[in-house]
Amino acid sequence: MPLIPNRFLFRVCYPCRYIAELPREGDDDLLDLPEVCRLDSFAAMDERRSFADVRVAWNEGGLALQVEVRGKEQPAVGDVSRPRLSDGATIWIDARDARTSHRASRYCHQFHFLAAGGGPEKDEPAFVQSKINRALQDAPTVSGETVSFQLVPRRGGYRLEVFLPAAALHGFDPEQNPRLGIHVAVHDQELGEQSLSVGGDFPWAEDPSLWSVLELVGEEGSEPEA
Repeated sequence: MPLIPNRFLFRVCYPCRYIAELPREGDDDLLDLPEVCRLDSFAAMDERRSFADVRVAWNEGGLALQVEVRGKEQPAVGDVSRPRLSDGATIWIDARDARTSHRASRYCHQFHFLAAGGGPEKDEPAFVQSKINRALQDAPTVSGETVSFQLVPRRGGYRLEVFLPAAALHGFDPEQNPRLGIHVAVHDQELGEQSLSVGGDFPWAEDPSLWSVLELVGEEGSEPEA
């Protein structure tokens, strides 16, 4: 394996598809995002294995994240006091995509969605928001009640479905800022960690300049009008 990971040599701009009917109402699935919404981690370029399917979409109401983990033989485990060491997914969002700074601004968010770790027995799904280390300013705190989140058990894994409303994303303005900074890490004590770009040897948990770009694509396949 090269000293510099192949995925570090380029920056990916992912299209984020517009889906009006999100979150879904009166349906068992909160999202059920199609294949066109999938984000490829390009893990094979660095001889890594992908065990999670990550998909995103958006509309004027907010941002949708769907993560499906496959290949598990053991039940999910977690602890809300240690979200990065729990089974689940963490998403970092920069609502203004200011990639020139190595330190997070008040528009940068860190959200954890755990497959386990909540409840008295620590066996329930949980939502946790954390401050970003070394941030110049912290994003506003979000109430868990404002975030739509559910865990769907699957054979050999699970699916996390999340809808982050615009009110939870400080600075979210698709018309004026159709590009967001994004990073996603799926962590599993059994399967390891899958990152949207380079691995944990790089400080992407606190450095927005290492995040990828998410371009909000309109209904007709174009950016929202500015």
